[in-house]
Amino acid sequence: MRKPRKKVYFGAGYNTVYFGSGRKEFHPKHPMPTFETYLREAAQGTLAQIPHPEFDEGVIANFMAGRFLKQGNLPGFLPMAVPGLKGKPCVRVEGACGSGGLGLAAAVKSILADMADSVFVAGFEVQNTLKAVYVADVLAGAGYFNGDRKNGHAYFFPGAFSDRAGAYGERYGKDVMRQGMAKWYEQSILNARKNPKAQEYHNTVRDLYQLGMTPPDGRKFVPHLNLYDCSKVSDGASSLVVASEEGLRRMGLDKSRMVELAGFQGSEGDITEKPADPTVLENTGRAANGALEMAGIGKKDVGVLELHDCFSITGLLALESIGFAKAGGGPGFVLEGRVGAEGELPTNPSGGLGGFGHPVGGTGVRQMVDLLEQLTGKAPNQVKSAKDHGMMVSMGGNDKTVTALVVKRTA
Repeated sequence: MRKPRKKVYFGAGYNTVYFGSGRKEFHPKHPMPTFETYLREAAQGTLAQIPHPEFDEGVIANFMAGRFLKQGNLPGFLPMAVPGLKGKPCVRVEGACGSGGLGLAAAVKSILADMADSVFVAGFEVQNTLKAVYVADVLAGAGYFNGDRKNGHAYFFPGAFSDRAGAYGERYGKDVMRQGMAKWYEQSILNARKNPKAQEYHNTVRDLYQLGMTPPDGRKFVPHLNLYDCSKVSDGASSLVVASEEGLRRMGLDKSRMVELAGFQGSEGDITEKPADPTVLENTGRAANGALEMAGIGKKDVGVLELHDCFSITGLLALESIGFAKAGGGPGFVLEGRVGAEGELPTNPSGGLGGFGHPVGGTGVRQMVDLLEQLTGKAPNQVKSAKDHGMMVSMGGNDKTVTALVVKRTA
């Protein structure tokens, strides 16, 4: 496995509020912030942390602005948000819900190729321009249109992951699966309540676990997931800088405020093929283990984990597919508290996609911002792990476009 040929750092991270139903200030009939507003806020939040903000390139990650906003040519909005990018090369990346992870990888590769020393990366999505059922149709564009899309459920991706949950329940037990999913939901919301920018920050439900245990009703939604198993419709943006040591020097950034890349790996699946085994996220496992191998560490060395949990079943499957839990052992791993803030593998202390929110193109960048904050001791929901490494997994579609990155403390 190749190692990074030079040091690469992430820093100056910023998340906007991830906005949508659940936030007190959200009202579907009231005017909402525009995508330009989110991009400007995220950029200003990053620039404010950089003494001399000089960027060689810009990357913007987004999935479906063409349909949600009727807006294309997104690279042109980077100089709007970051005036220093005028006249510099900028690019837009798209890989469905994994767009943010691809954006980070694109920036890393520019640094490693000596094409840039500092890259500004932003990810965003604004989805509340449409009603939820239409949002589901737009997001279904991450599936194969001429294949499963034509015969798929009206709620296409909830239907796809409901099928995975159904297969998992048949193999390992429906009751323990439901209990594990309910615990995952409970933990997501409890973590989000500690993060003022999280979509579920204002959630005051007392018995979250019991809510997570709500029996699915296929007549109203999908057969094996309830509404609480699903991440919500969200708007928001996240940004940060990716830099070499020379880039840090030019910008006046202290390494102690950064995290260093230890390893990264991407894995792509054939979008036209159904999962060989619905209970396994094959590309998630391949990308995560490749990133760990490049980093030269084992799973027990991961001090904080940011998983792509678009659905609660996805979190359980990812734990098993990467190898943190054995096959069929994901629910027990969660129920035993091993992924809690005080557990052996603190997972999604940000709240994850279900708690923090999931503005699709922004999520992967947000995950890195949260790892940065955790490993520099500045996270709203700070975990106490003394381990030096953190890992994130950014997944697009039904485990088709996956990027995993491992970072480590610099101080």
